[in-house]
Amino acid sequence: MTTRMPTYFISHGGGPWPWLPDMRQMLKSLEVSLANMPAEIGVKPRAILMVSGHWEEDDFAIMSNPAPGMVYDYGGFPAFTYQIKYSAPGAPEIAKRVAELLTKAGLPTHLDPERGYDHGTFAPMQVMYPNADVPLLQVAIRHGYDPEEHLALGRALAPLRDEGVVIVGSGLSYHNLRLFGPGAKEPSAAFDAWLDEAMNADPKTRVEKLKAWEQAPAARICHPREDHLIPLMTAIGAAENEKATRVYHDKNVFGGVTASSYKFG
Repeated sequence: MTTRMPTYFISHGGGPWPWLPDMRQMLKSLEVSLANMPAEIGVKPRAILMVSGHWEEDDFAIMSNPAPGMVYDYGGFPAFTYQIKYSAPGAPEIAKRVAELLTKAGLPTHLDPERGYDHGTFAPMQVMYPNADVPLLQVAIRHGYDPEEHLALGRALAPLRDEGVVIVGSGLSYHNLRLFGPGAKEPSAAFDAWLDEAMNADPKTRVEKLKAWEQAPAARICHPREDHLIPLMTAIGAAENEKATRVYHDKNVFGGVTASSYKFG
């Protein structure tokens, strides 16, 4: 495959939303953006590599199971949502290639044959590839959420883009579970405006802004813990000198939240 794959940072929605009609209606703009991704990519990928804010380890662990199970990492949803199956095959050979790249870059890693798909992966993938016919693997974010480490992760993974692999950072551009509704409107809009400005800066400035993200307006209101922002660093690191395009933008999700997603390359 000679086509260079884009990378993405996606706001992945809440819990098992594609299976819940009310949430799906609220997130209809997100659904459209995710459903558009295969056409944007242009060819069927060899695999999707997802860096989800819902898998966090001491190192950059790599999912290596050829048939991963499911991780229902949410609570309070209908019983049937704990029986959901997203049956995309794993990608053990690509997992070995990822381990090789990360080891060469001096990044701590290991293969994890037990890890299954969490909702930061299976919920958006259900919309992107509902037939579950694209091999899929995850790489964990690392405790501590160091921006430079996660940028370095993206840089190490970048060669995969020329090997048919689409790298997706899956999180949310706003993630404060204690502040949804009208109270989230002002801080999320302020942070989102900063984020869009940062994404459209020249590459060096963009990276420096991201490394100093805590200085952004309402940064710690929007991200009390940055587990859902840090996957953005990896998406950027893998496409460091390439243009950002906002592919999703909504000003009123979860009762008042502004949220966005971006494509790079």
